[in-house]
Amino acid sequence: MRSPGPVGLVLAGIVSVQVGAALSKGAFDEATPTTMVWVRLATAALVLLAFVRPRFAGRTRHDLLVALAFGAVLALMNWAFYQAFARIPLGLAVAIELLGPLSVALATGRRRSDALWVLLAGAGVALLGFERSGVTLAGVLFALLAAGCWAAYILLSAATGRVWPGLSGLAVASLVGAVGLGFYAVPAAGGDLLDTSVLVTGAVAGLLSSVVPYSLELIALRTIPTHVFGTLMSLEPAAGAMAGLLLLGEELGLGQYAAVACIVLASAGVARRATRVAVAPD
Repeated sequence: MRSPGPVGLVLAGIVSVQVGAALSKGAFDEATPTTMVWVRLATAALVLLAFVRPRFAGRTRHDLLVALAFGAVLALMNWAFYQAFARIPLGLAVAIELLGPLSVALATGRRRSDALWVLLAGAGVALLGFERSGVTLAGVLFALLAAGCWAAYILLSAATGRVWPGLSGLAVASLVGAVGLGFYAVPAAGGDLLDTSVLVTGAVAGLLSSVVPYSLELIALRTIPTHVFGTLMSLEPAAGAMAGLLLLGEELGLGQYAAVACIVLASAGVARRATRVAVAPD
């Protein structure tokens, strides 16, 4: 049997993330988004800690503070994202959240062509205002909060990777996020955490949305060019829209599909631009 290759691994990870999110949303009638995201984070933390087994001996105060900050942002990002797609279609929530890494990529470059990608992404956001079916202000604001957290996540992920080897920093951050959110989520969940279906769905979502994609991406990034990876990750909103349609029956309007397409194209364009800049001769 042929290996799927690095591109296939990234695509599988993208599908896995969105299927996990769709499964979580399908359980919102049984438990709140906060409960579901906490079970997901707790599952991911337990699995990562079991397999990675990070070492704390010899860690400096700076190392621990970086992991704490990373964990706090990780928890807030996931919580805000779950609050967003509880209120708006999954594909739209993913598209808006993608503005976070897009803004980070744009901030690192000063090329005239960047204006095109800014306008294209802005047009995508503006299109959401013309077709408001299934769109709420609260959902959009939560998605924007998740986008800001994703931008911070990228910066903190790089900082964490410099002082924690492999996935050990992510494992510690996942533990921090699960414990931190748990102070609010566990008392608020009450008896929901005794519901087997809630625990199973949340655990499966944790595997599909965290453990599986992180592992696949780690393997793929050993051989795949950065611009290819960035371009493929731009497909997240499209995958979210398809998962929402097939698993949740969420149908987007023509304008909403156009909004998703604008943001996907802007993100893909910036990803390719970033690599051309990186390899350009001095």
